[in-house]
Amino acid sequence: MKKLFLVRHAKSSWDNVEMDDFDRPLNDRGEKDAPHMAKLLKHRDVAPSRLITSPAKRAFSTCGAFAKVLGFEKKKIITERKLYHAGPDTILKVLESLSEHKGKEDVVLLFGHNPGVTEFANELLNVSIDNIPTCGVIEATLDIDAWRNISFGCGKMDSFDYPKKT
Repeated sequence: MKKLFLVRHAKSSWDNVEMDDFDRPLNDRGEKDAPHMAKLLKHRDVAPSRLITSPAKRAFSTCGAFAKVLGFEKKKIITERKLYHAGPDTILKVLESLSEHKGKEDVVLLFGHNPGVTEFANELLNVSIDNIPTCGVIEATLDIDAWRNISFGCGKMDSFDYPKKT
């Protein structure tokens, strides 16, 4: 069994509408929500084996806040360019590739963007979520022994939390 936490990046800033989408930082609310949601996982004794994130500034910053709260070394964070605005098939392939890393990867947190993260959750877990809000976290248990065996429909949703719910 594997555990997967799907995290949509925290709320980002639109103060500079001419800024490239990739470079948009978190806004004040996002800066507060990311550690708040990470503390929720810490209280549940979540100990991640791997954090993997889109390199877009807002996703990477969200991931960094989770790493800090959960005591995960930032230098061990994997940034994966393919996760920037990835669809379900791409996210699946990124997770399949975890089999290539050494060590046991039982608990993975993946940080990405909508609509891809929501669509991926729906396909992976056979659920019907309209929208994972910013800094929303879905916890799932996957009925697999190795990440290379991940497939749509292989998991069940254990929890779905987001800042306005907690």
